[in-house]
Amino acid sequence: MGSHPINLAVRFVLELSALAALGVWGWQRGDGWSAIALAVGLPVLAAVLWGTFAVAGDPSRSGSAPIAVPGIARLALELAMFALATWALYDVGAYWLSLAMGAVVLVHYLTSYDRVVWLLRH
Repeated sequence: MGSHPINLAVRFVLELSALAALGVWGWQRGDGWSAIALAVGLPVLAAVLWGTFAVAGDPSRSGSAPIAVPGIARLALELAMFALATWALYDVGAYWLSLAMGAVVLVHYLTSYDRVVWLLRH
């Protein structure tokens, strides 16, 4: 179920939404050049972390892992990124978007329980 095309598409949209939320937060909380630096830098940093630390052989990804980490570390990274993005939306006053993102993340992980179990075992 975690590698079902619909679930993978939902996860991809969640990932893009998280990057956008971090960028919006950086733009709103920065001032002048710092707004630009945060709006660009936070999503880039998150994307680099997301793409770099992976579990070798993860069937929901390409299978490659630039830096291989245990499954629990990957799961913690994913949950931390989504939680941070959800908080960022809340912090800039996008309460309904924050609630919606948190709900979709929760449903995503519940429907991809097989991937969660796989991550916890690797």
